[in-house]
Amino acid sequence: MSTATPIARPTTPPARFRDLLAAEWIKLWSLRSTRWLLGVGALALIGFAAYSSVNTYLDWPTYTPREQAAYHPVSEVLTGATAALLVIGAGSVGALTVVGEYATGLIRTTLTAVPARHRVVAAKVAVVAAVMLTLGAVVTAASFGASQAILSGRQIGVSLTDPGVLRVLAADALLAPVAALVGMGLGALLRHTAAAVVAVCGVLVVVPSFLKPTVHQWANDLYATLPLYVWRNCLSQTHPRDSPALPTVTGSWVVFALWPLVAALLTLIVVTRRDV
Repeated sequence: MSTATPIARPTTPPARFRDLLAAEWIKLWSLRSTRWLLGVGALALIGFAAYSSVNTYLDWPTYTPREQAAYHPVSEVLTGATAALLVIGAGSVGALTVVGEYATGLIRTTLTAVPARHRVVAAKVAVVAAVMLTLGAVVTAASFGASQAILSGRQIGVSLTDPGVLRVLAADALLAPVAALVGMGLGALLRHTAAAVVAVCGVLVVVPSFLKPTVHQWANDLYATLPLYVWRNCLSQTHPRDSPALPTVTGSWVVFALWPLVAALLTLIVVTRRDV
């Protein structure tokens, strides 16, 4: 009596990480919101910097000596308003990279093809972080070049070698990837487009915008855990004031590092443990 010989089934090799990166790149740019928010948004931010610098150029003779002494040209690269717009735009794109897959059902196809969910999340985080860091760097560099070229007509422009300038520009550039990864974490947690965008606006922009230093140190310490708050009160300034009520440079960089790290871990945990 013959024994049946088992038929060997071909095994599919696991997807290479660079293939996952390519897939996430395609998915990111397939979103119309990505092209609009990144393309038009970048041009708008650069235009705002140039417009603000032109206004300063025209109004400079009317500034009082005290106003001239307090003014620093690097502040034209990102104002409070344009920084808020950058954070909202980047955070929304980050949220949509996750929410969009769940809304369309593409996440089922993705996880069927790549059951190792942590690898999918890692690829998504890497692509979003790289794209947003590039966006932040381009906007910052272009805005700095345009604004200082305009202000140099009044002999008030600054260069990259001036004290504190590189640190401010680095913080400006990092706002985009920090906000995008936080938005990704909120998107994975909420899985709803409107709710994720509202959460991005509330957590990253609205709440920090209303906070001001107080006489209660515990409140100041709490405020100093928010990225936009520490950017506004410390990292956006070439010479931050030394006060217990205000964030420190070191503490601000820690905040910039911890928020995207925690958000990436949150995305990993949620995507790994929750059903599709």
